[in-house]
Amino acid sequence: MSSRATAFKMNNTFVRPEMFYISGLQDMPFANYFYIFLVVMYFLTVFSNIFVIVLIYLEQSLHSPKYIAVSQLALADLCATTAVVPKVIDTFLFNSNFIRYDECLANMFFVHCFTAVQSLSLAILAYDRLLAICFPLQYHSINTNSRMMLIIICVWLFTVVIVSVTVILITRLSFCRSTVINSYFCDHGPVYRLACNDTSLNFIMAVTNIVLFLFVSLAFILFTYLAIGLALLKIATSEGRQKALKTCTSHIILVAMFYTPIAITYLVDQVCKTNPNARILNNLLSATVPPILNPVIYTLKTEEMMNSVTKYIKRKQGNNGKITF
Repeated sequence: MSSRATAFKMNNTFVRPEMFYISGLQDMPFANYFYIFLVVMYFLTVFSNIFVIVLIYLEQSLHSPKYIAVSQLALADLCATTAVVPKVIDTFLFNSNFIRYDECLANMFFVHCFTAVQSLSLAILAYDRLLAICFPLQYHSINTNSRMMLIIICVWLFTVVIVSVTVILITRLSFCRSTVINSYFCDHGPVYRLACNDTSLNFIMAVTNIVLFLFVSLAFILFTYLAIGLALLKIATSEGRQKALKTCTSHIILVAMFYTPIAITYLVDQVCKTNPNARILNNLLSATVPPILNPVIYTLKTEEMMNSVTKYIKRKQGNNGKITF
């Protein structure tokens, strides 16, 4: 039995702290400049993702299962960034490191929920590409707009339930010693490890979240591209293969950007003890960089999106040649 558990057993009191302290980046030079950089990134992320959502909503030609999934990813990116960046700026740039207990749990829920939805949104896009390339003749009958909306709703409900259980289990923990969270937000792992009593259920939920929202989602995406690769080999002409593969390049880039930093952080933590600043910095960048690049990549590398942007701008041009909104 650990000394912390022994101390808790001897004291036999339940301690729910009024506040936690989020430590964040420690003694890092020019940290304030990095937080200002996050502010700029945040406003660009909000603009670009709202632009994609509005464009897909307004353009009738984009009312298809694929672009419903793209708008869902943009919404998830927008929510995830909003759950992270404003609080990070308030915490570290304005020195508001203390956070109330209930606010901490709310912050934990929203960050983990939206991040999980981001991961599952990439899996939904992989599912769409799988049907489009492997079952082109049946695609429109299998993957209708209503079915895509149903899948998205189920993903949100499933995520909310799992993450809610994960957060609610924190309320059974007693924090009799440190209340300093070594992260940039109320991260589930660093929080439950501060507890004095049994954290086995919290550990199980932490593993469950990692498996469901990271490994299962990534495994499904890799499986879809294995199937897509086999389907491409059956296409007779190289031109046909390149055309089919071109429809997947944007998604492949998004998957690499989202999962690579997370995977590196997780694997390095298992092999050796990393500098806390390096881990926090990597996690912060992985939470803020993909949401700003996703809409740019999908817009620039997708012919339908570029055509829709061009048509939208032409329709909104005034008599003097200026764009009017």
